[in-house]
Amino acid sequence: MTQLEAARKGQITPEMKRVAEKENRTPEFIRDEITAGRLIIPANVNHLKYRLDPTGVGIGVSCKINANIGNSATTSNLDEELEKLHMAVHYGADTVMDLSTGGDLDPIREAIIQASTVPVGTVPIYQALLDVPKVEDLSWAVMRDVIEKQAKQGVDYFTIHAGVRKDHVPLTNNRITGIVSRGGSIMGSGASRIKKKISSIRISMRSPRSCALTTSATASATASGLVAWPTPRTRRSLPSSIPSAS
Repeated sequence: MTQLEAARKGQITPEMKRVAEKENRTPEFIRDEITAGRLIIPANVNHLKYRLDPTGVGIGVSCKINANIGNSATTSNLDEELEKLHMAVHYGADTVMDLSTGGDLDPIREAIIQASTVPVGTVPIYQALLDVPKVEDLSWAVMRDVIEKQAKQGVDYFTIHAGVRKDHVPLTNNRITGIVSRGGSIMGSGASRIKKKISSIRISMRSPRSCALTTSATASATASGLVAWPTPRTRRSLPSSIPSAS
């Protein structure tokens, strides 16, 4: 059962209770906000079994800060990525996105998930693109397999670039910067047929339950920046033994 399904049945999960505690809200408020579609708890059960401390994202709770980490095809070092994770969480990140585009993607992602106390997100199309010779060969089957694999690893939320209609892609041809988003440009380069399967993505998320799905453009801030609503939040203080960043 997902957090949303539990909320719709009037149930309060341990994750809802934890979010309520962190946000100084009642569990009932958190449940009702989930039911109304105004709040999510990106908490994959395959991440909860490690060190994940559930976090709520929505208009009725504090503003959340996301930090992007990840390796490239030329730089792939597990220890460096774990150090990035540590620094991000230490300095106040509420969520982390692994935006790795090459190298040892699976073991690095797994290590990040096992070590992270905050939700971890990814952009599945980055890895899917590595599994095909060219972008035109990117199929729903490849995308589905990558999403399911990452969900089973414990990824809590995904960015799915599905906010632009196929008919609108030609309108970007005369833009000075084209499509700025890397994932969006991939989708605009011949892989837009994948967008027809968004409903199937939602269905696939039910196997490793509670894995949050967000789509760019329709909720771009929620997808990759994780909501920038101006609600108050308390800044985390740093231990005296570690100097503040200048």
